Amino acid sequence: MKIYLSIILSIIFIPLQLQAVTNDYWQRPNLIPAPKDNPITPQKIELGKLLFFDKRLSRANDISCATCHDPKHGWADGLAQSIGDKKQKGRRNSPTIINSAYLSSFFHDARATSLEEQALIPIETDVEMNISLEDVIKKLNAIDGYRKLFLEVFGDAEINKENLAKAIATFERTIVSSQTDFQKWNNGEENAMSKAQIDGFNIFNNIGKCNSCHNGFNFTNERFANVGLGDEDDLGVYEVSKSKSRIWKANFKTPTLINIENTAPYFHNGSVKSLKEVVHICGNGGKKPVKTRSPFFRDRKLNNEEVNLVVEFLKALTPPKIEIIIPTEFPK
Repeated sequence: MKIYLSIILSIIFIPLQLQAVTNDYWQRPNLIPAPKDNPITPQKIELGKLLFFDKRLSRANDISCATCHDPKHGWADGLAQSIGDKKQKGRRNSPTIINSAYLSSFFHDARATSLEEQALIPIETDVEMNISLEDVIKKLNAIDGYRKLFLEVFGDAEINKENLAKAIATFERTIVSSQTDFQKWNNGEENAMSKAQIDGFNIFNNIGKCNSCHNGFNFTNERFANVGLGDEDDLGVYEVSKSKSRIWKANFKTPTLINIENTAPYFHNGSVKSLKEVVHICGNGGKKPVKTRSPFFRDRKLNNEEVNLVVEFLKALTPPKIEIIIPTEFPK
């Protein structure tokens, strides 16, 4: 039930009054949150990184978490729909994991409410890694190198799904954005953004009302909407909700805009390739006049120049590349 109440309150999609906008409102906190039962430690981060990039966590030893969340593609995969086991195409686009430490739900339909829960779902999903948790745990327990690492991190060499999830989730929590040009500008560096980007930010907040959905330092309110793509076959949160009201149909979670310049294609189905088209769709009433479109999405009559300025602003949300040494050798 913990997911359903938040969805019910948000799916109606009546924008709430935004808090007074201050510098801190748009700034990522320095502290990375973590559950009390899964504190972040350097050893756990390193173990999680190995697991994140290890293809042995899949049925055919050919897919890792990084296959769909590749640092070279902004921690997404650059595909409209991700490719999984037996070259099967999934239904949805792979979202970035940048700043996922700060989210309260995961996947486009919010079916997971913690990073630990999220970490295990792709392992068993048939169009993703396609292996049972029982089998992957057997695999890992047969690798002496992993048993040694789990003993060091968790005090127990016997690997279980709980500790597997904790390790992967801990590594994912460390994938956080550093200072973007927008954040520098927000902190007083007047020349960090161009005039076009500043103008785009004003349109983003005022004419376009984009900040009603994309707000705060992570540029997402974590609520859900149907933006009028016309893709009504995928029912989104309707599939995980107990409610069968029409208002649930084809609603998907508002994504972060951090690093959006590098995570094309866009939306849950990867159907849009350019940021310009994304801004046009969201700012001007959707792509198609579907009946289930959320009422907040209406034509705000953004002209071509205004759309282009918002796109320029969105480029100011691109952080410096996260430097990471990708493992090439794994425990044996």
